[in-house]
Amino acid sequence: MKSKNINEVKVSKWKTFKDQHQLFLLLLPALLVTFVFKYIPMYGIMIAFVDYNPLKGIIGSEWIGFKHFIDFLSSPNFNILLANTLKLSIYGLILGFFPPVIIAIMLNQVLSFRAKKYIQTVLYMPNFISTVIIVGMVFLFFSATGPVVSILEAIGINPPNFLTDPETFRPLYIFSGIWQGMGWASILYTSALVNISPDLYEAADIDGANLLQKIFYIELPALKPIMMVNLVLSIGGIMGIGYEKAYLMQTSLNLPASEIISTYVYKIGLQQGNYSYSTAVGLFNSVINLILLFIAYFVVNRINRKDK
Repeated sequence: MKSKNINEVKVSKWKTFKDQHQLFLLLLPALLVTFVFKYIPMYGIMIAFVDYNPLKGIIGSEWIGFKHFIDFLSSPNFNILLANTLKLSIYGLILGFFPPVIIAIMLNQVLSFRAKKYIQTVLYMPNFISTVIIVGMVFLFFSATGPVVSILEAIGINPPNFLTDPETFRPLYIFSGIWQGMGWASILYTSALVNISPDLYEAADIDGANLLQKIFYIELPALKPIMMVNLVLSIGGIMGIGYEKAYLMQTSLNLPASEIISTYVYKIGLQQGNYSYSTAVGLFNSVINLILLFIAYFVVNRINRKDK
């Protein structure tokens, strides 16, 4: 009986493939590009396990196993790099997760279509500003002679040195990132709210529901699936914070807070030419990301099962 069910499943899958083979053909180029640019380069992670010599190549270099991983885990920089990376990522996730949801809900209350389009355009624009320009704006506004410092001094507040103080690096990094990305990140939530049936709002009006009740009982449940997916992806990328912005915002004085794993890999690998060690550090970072992704997926999946 069991083998019969398995055969039925196989027949059903084959029938689905035959009926929808055009869709699978459309998917083929994307799969091919992913394989060529994502999977084939994975051969390069072998550099982390050898004493890489560019003249000898990966195969010709001496195999040293997990030596670089052990060196990194036992180095005095490990705890500092890990703590800085986690602080930037986790604080950014906590503080930046809900603003796009709030923006989408607020935009959904705007009745004028034209006004909504203008507001969306203004909110989306920062996403198209390059990282270099964003960092330049931060340096311009928060420098010792910048407008923020001048305003604080004018009202009698003694401001810190924003650009060199390690304590101010994280707030500048996180909040500038939230400002840049929250409008664009709200697109998915806005789309989900647009697809809510008007019948639900009409039923809520008949029942005498106020605005907050509509948000909590109609809009938030509609946003929950997308919020869960974004949460899983965000948790899976906690260790994957890019080096560009942190590197551009670094100064010699804020280095204790601004040096993260990705900037460390950049300096060790490209500036110092220690390819094997930097590859090992990057691989360690990716493995931690993968573990966090699976943990987040199983936790969210279990929460969804309990809700059902």
